[in-house]
Amino acid sequence: MSGAYRIAGVGRLTPARTARFTFDGKIYTALEGDTVAAALLANGVHLIGRSFKYHRPRGFLSAGPEEPNALIDVSRDAGRRQPNVRATVQEVFDGAIIRSQNRFPTLSFDVGAINDLFSPFFAAGFYYKTFMWPKSFWHKIYEPVIRRAAGLGVVPDEADADHYATRYAHCDVLVAGGGAAGLTAALAAARTGANVILADEQPEAGGALHFDKGAIIDGMEGYDWAQATIAKLRAMPNVRILPRTTVFGYYNHNFLGLAERLSDHLVLPEKAQPRERLWQVRAKQVVLATGSIERHMVFANNDRPGIMLASAGRTYLNHYGVAVGHKVGVYTAHDSAYETAFDLKKAGVEIAAIVDCRDNPAESLLAEARSLGITVLTGHSVFNTSGRLRVSSITVGRNGGASKRKISVDALLVSAGWTPSVHLFSQSRGKLRFDAQNDRFLPDIHAQDCISVGTCNGTDDLEALIAEALAAGENAAKAAGAAEDADVYFTGSNSRNWTGGMIGAAEGAGEDSGVKAFIDFQHDVCAKDIRLAVREGMHSIEHIKRFTTNGMASDQGKLSNMHGLAIAAEALGRDLPKVGLTTFRAPYTPVTFGTLVNHSRGHLFDPTRKTPMHALEEAAGAVFEDVGNWKRAWFFPRAGENMHEAVNRECKTARDKVGVFDASTLGKIEVVGPDAAKFLNLMYTNAWDTLKPGKCRYGIMTREDGFVYDDGVVGRIAEDRFHVTTTTGGAPRVLHHMEDYLQTEFPHLNVWLTSTTEQWAVIAVQGPKAREVIEPFVEGIDISNEAFPHMSVAEGKFCGVPTRLFRVSFTGELGFEINVPADFGPAVWQAVRKRAEAVGGCLYGTETMHILRAEKGYIIVGQDTDGTVTPDDAGLSWAVSKKKTDFVGIRGLKRPDLVRSGRKQLVGLLSKEPTIVPEEGGQIVADPNQPKPMTMLGHVTSAYWSENLGRSIAFGLVVDGHKRVGETLYIPLVDRTIAVEVTDMVFFDKEGGRIHG
Repeated sequence: MSGAYRIAGVGRLTPARTARFTFDGKIYTALEGDTVAAALLANGVHLIGRSFKYHRPRGFLSAGPEEPNALIDVSRDAGRRQPNVRATVQEVFDGAIIRSQNRFPTLSFDVGAINDLFSPFFAAGFYYKTFMWPKSFWHKIYEPVIRRAAGLGVVPDEADADHYATRYAHCDVLVAGGGAAGLTAALAAARTGANVILADEQPEAGGALHFDKGAIIDGMEGYDWAQATIAKLRAMPNVRILPRTTVFGYYNHNFLGLAERLSDHLVLPEKAQPRERLWQVRAKQVVLATGSIERHMVFANNDRPGIMLASAGRTYLNHYGVAVGHKVGVYTAHDSAYETAFDLKKAGVEIAAIVDCRDNPAESLLAEARSLGITVLTGHSVFNTSGRLRVSSITVGRNGGASKRKISVDALLVSAGWTPSVHLFSQSRGKLRFDAQNDRFLPDIHAQDCISVGTCNGTDDLEALIAEALAAGENAAKAAGAAEDADVYFTGSNSRNWTGGMIGAAEGAGEDSGVKAFIDFQHDVCAKDIRLAVREGMHSIEHIKRFTTNGMASDQGKLSNMHGLAIAAEALGRDLPKVGLTTFRAPYTPVTFGTLVNHSRGHLFDPTRKTPMHALEEAAGAVFEDVGNWKRAWFFPRAGENMHEAVNRECKTARDKVGVFDASTLGKIEVVGPDAAKFLNLMYTNAWDTLKPGKCRYGIMTREDGFVYDDGVVGRIAEDRFHVTTTTGGAPRVLHHMEDYLQTEFPHLNVWLTSTTEQWAVIAVQGPKAREVIEPFVEGIDISNEAFPHMSVAEGKFCGVPTRLFRVSFTGELGFEINVPADFGPAVWQAVRKRAEAVGGCLYGTETMHILRAEKGYIIVGQDTDGTVTPDDAGLSWAVSKKKTDFVGIRGLKRPDLVRSGRKQLVGLLSKEPTIVPEEGGQIVADPNQPKPMTMLGHVTSAYWSENLGRSIAFGLVVDGHKRVGETLYIPLVDRTIAVEVTDMVFFDKEGGRIHG
């Protein structure tokens, strides 16, 4: 048997197909297609977990993804375990191991339930006041205890044995939701020939048609029509159906994230089959058919196991064939709950009573209830419930009356009406309007190319819903470029049109501060907590949300939001729309880390970028360092050399003869268009319209606040084309920075930006013999000193392949940077290396590059700057145009704080003892003997041993550093103090003649 509460002949599952699973060690039998919730309910199990804060017994509240209580731990084996899975979504598979969470030692006897007795001490916001003193308790007592108590479920100890997939897709129309509206819109769009993706979170299409047996569409029962329609769509080549797929996020430019569950429901998934797939979809048009979510009633002790939404009870009955109890009560403010009671009664389940807080529900409902022998108590409310691990009775009384009576039940179904699911619409930055007649927020102003249809748009009548969805699907397809008409028409009808509903606390919630009338089941937030937040001075709904935690985390207001808003509005004495609405954040429902991380784990967690010459450098014995994601050759030791010796040799060789360096990691951006020079004038501090084709210029980029953001050499290839270089680590953010301003501030400029970092291999040849090394390989470019002076660029050929040859130097020596297509990089590298070694040169790495540039006083943005350095602070005021009227950062540079005295400025530092190299990051003071805390003047940014100078050199950011040249300052360390002299930043070849060699 699959359970004592399974009703023969009811539901859509096949009794012959069973599956066995365990829950907290006990074996149960389910039917294939059951969710864990349906299977446990079929076996009479309502107790599923304990609440987060009070550890109160909790049961199933819903039958869908909005479930706040039934979070379970699901595993196949030790390596495949997932906590915090919603039992109402997880399908049973044979051999599944299910465990309850947030309890000790057992679910029925949880010592944490003592929290419920002390609940007056755990009022909303108690954590903001309780852990303030004594201060010493925080690290040893408060924080460890809070961390152990926080969260739900236990993180798996074993590495995730599953793997995950990702797909990118473009479509004309994406339809989110597979209910009546979504299927209709998808069919209409598909009939036009448009490329359609239909995503729905359930295994079978149908949405509310799973439970609503009174819906008739195109002459068929609603659920049967849904299965016939999905079959039609599946047969169409222009349609992709994604079942078990949640559209969890709606981002800019109609970009949506979808999570597809592929194997969580399978008994033995194929080894190669991914567990889940992340879809990243760019849609021309989006149709949101996300439906509505039923609200619970807010009254005292409304959280006992056995109390659930009326639609959930109807779903378990009509789809799974499960009765949620043998004697069921119904408490409602909405017509839809009557339908549940009628279906249960017709299936042989006793209905103890329908308690309707309205005075005058529809006469047709009352008449049918009478004909079925169901007692209806209008104008009544449920004031309390009883039962320790499952509801056993309800206390009912007339609204405003004094007398109460108890009614015995083993389940209570509740409905306060329906809330349109506007989460995705809100994520798209659409604006909502308040429908005062029905107490709900509905989509109003669209910010992207999307349209909402069905009950999420406030269209409740089935005939109107179908007409709306047919039009929306066809119009969306045509807006995406489809030319054909949909040529599809059908209609539908409800058994009756539902009315009613309420938001906020029912009469049974009371004003008493001791009443636990739950709004947010996941966080144990009660009506009294919202009122307390208002009394504590929280008048913004966002502050109330954070003070109480109402609607936070995975709930995102699905069940709690409207009730919380209504209670807050009442307490504040404001109309509900004026209280506002909290932000609906992605993801709509929780998404596993595995789905998001996907392939990016293990050695793929942090992508490794390698230059085209990496293998050749590796063969040459290079030791590599990580620079961002790049592997860069750090130094090239020869036999018997340590790092210090190898770097000293490389430095001397580059200065005396020639060195070859792999500079491919430098960021490279192609800026093209008739307004390219105007654009660069606005992005950099110096001028670019005066730069002639064939010439280069060093540029400084600042942020809006005036601080140095990046730097690099820019070459003008033609009147409308610039080759921009950036720092290695700055390439992505600089491109983003440029694109941001081009699209938002300077959209009138005719400019295109393209990242070319990986398209060019760059080989820097530096040293007195640089020209001698490259000359044999250059074709079509005169590289004589007269024809090709420092800061020149030309296009030609190098080793017979296309090149952009720059005469630039980051060492202060005669230098060239050879840019060739990346595929030719290794061959060119080998030729240049062989030629360089023939004249006594060598390869050198990043450590030597750092030393050589420091010897010449060249800065590295991000090392010698810290985000608060201006061009003037860095000694680069000469690179800021005095003639330009506008560029990014021009106003920031004029702020009083950026031109005052006392700013930290970049200077050179020479230790009094030449053999001592200061420590990078070391703090600089004027008096090493001053009492602590010392007055810090700055810190060391770069420090090296210079073999060419026979001494140490360093840079530092020092208060009023430019005025302190010649002063002696100190760097106090743990075991010694280093005395340093403040100098200018050029230590080698101060006249600068070598660069023009």
